[in-house]
Amino acid sequence: MRTAHKGYRPGHEGYVSEFTEFMDHYLEEHPEVVEDQRRGWYLFWDHKANQASIKEEKEDSVPVKGYDYL
Repeated sequence: MRTAHKGYRPGHEGYVSEFTEFMDHYLEEHPEVVEDQRRGWYLFWDHKANQASIKEEKEDSVPVKGYDYL
């Protein structure tokens, strides 16, 4: 019976780089980093969009003219 080596993770085809092992170990020891990542993700990506404001911006924008070549 074969046993998986220490750094094996499913989906990595049996190879895990030293950096990935380091990051996994670091994140296990520092769970606050993961929470900070989640806060940053929600801050920049998962905010609610104001549809009325987006529509107003589209209606108020002025089309950009192309360059006239002589």
